[in-house]
Amino acid sequence: MHDIPTPGEQTPAVTNDQNNLDRPRGWGIRSTDQVTVAVFTGVAIALVAASWVYRGGLRGRLIDIESAPPAQVTFQLDINSAEWPEWTLLPGVGETLAKRIVQNRDEQGRFRSHEDVGRVNGIGPRTIERMRAYLLPLSEEGDRTEQELAAHR
Repeated sequence: MHDIPTPGEQTPAVTNDQNNLDRPRGWGIRSTDQVTVAVFTGVAIALVAASWVYRGGLRGRLIDIESAPPAQVTFQLDINSAEWPEWTLLPGVGETLAKRIVQNRDEQGRFRSHEDVGRVNGIGPRTIERMRAYLLPLSEEGDRTEQELAAHR
């Protein structure tokens, strides 16, 4: 009746028969299942280690990550129709200066040349030179026709 043997009793011998292998032990799974989990875990660790070695783990080399080459983006601005958010995309032009450019254009009229943008307080020759690559060329009269605007959109 007791599970604990008394001093005069003999303890039953433990055998490795099929009944003992099917009984849950340890973490509540059968020993055959424990062996299966151990084998799969060992194989998984071996595969991870082999992949690490193959990818340069022992040589200390970093894994090469493929990347796309940088895209060349062409952005040009029509100085007589651009709003202030577009102006802020140009080098050296922040929100305040961009709003000043648009306000100046609205109050004093269209710009006749790229250098004419210099009439805005805060824009000098160096700022104009930095922006020049991003400005659409103006026609002879300093105004763009609808066809020219449509061709650059």
